[in-house]
Amino acid sequence: MKKNIKALIVDDEELARSDLHALLSKIPSIEIVGEASDVKTAIEAIEMLNPDVVFLDIQFPRETGFDLLEKADIKAKIIFVTAFDKYAIRAFEVNALDYLIKPVDPERLALTIERLENSDLQEKKQTDFNYNDTIFIEHCNKFYFVKVNSIIMISAATAYTEIITSNGLKLLAHKSMKEWETRLPQNSFIRIHRSTIINIDFIEKMDKWFNYSYRVYLKNIGNPISISRRYIAAIRERMT
Repeated sequence: MKKNIKALIVDDEELARSDLHALLSKIPSIEIVGEASDVKTAIEAIEMLNPDVVFLDIQFPRETGFDLLEKADIKAKIIFVTAFDKYAIRAFEVNALDYLIKPVDPERLALTIERLENSDLQEKKQTDFNYNDTIFIEHCNKFYFVKVNSIIMISAATAYTEIITSNGLKLLAHKSMKEWETRLPQNSFIRIHRSTIINIDFIEKMDKWFNYSYRVYLKNIGNPISISRRYIAAIRERMT
């Protein structure tokens, strides 16, 4: 099989990187393009190597894997690899593809890679949505037709994504955040966080929050939504 998935390994422990490298090197579809031992080096590697997937540890000496996601504009899928299970919920809140516990079990890793390959194939088959399109969403064994222009926001929800519409619907969909971001019209929808996409037509206002961050207020949404610092410039540019 042709190697077509570029992988980056990020872990501060050399032995952990070596063990994962050995496991991944046995998988035909995976090409290991690099390794990094800290957040700063990982950001540089992501910008230079443009990986398709990042195998990311969570605990580093001074930062965490979640800090990396806040600091870098990462298009790659994220697979967390950690010795702790306590971060699992947060990992899926930031739209991680999977969460592996060290020491990594080869059979469990194989399932993760299969999921990665299937998600890539599925995304390549999809066509883009237009703003006035009506899309079909299955939710809790019921079927809904949703106008794209009625979608206020989309957020990561563990293994699903949650769609909130202007007519009050809250639906769970079997689509990834990456698929939504790729298929939705980019002149109307923008990502404000790794786990949140909003429709700019529903923005009422933005305000400064704390630590140089911002919040956005959306029509029909009661609470303001935080904007990740790395997306603020793009939102300002879009709104001017």
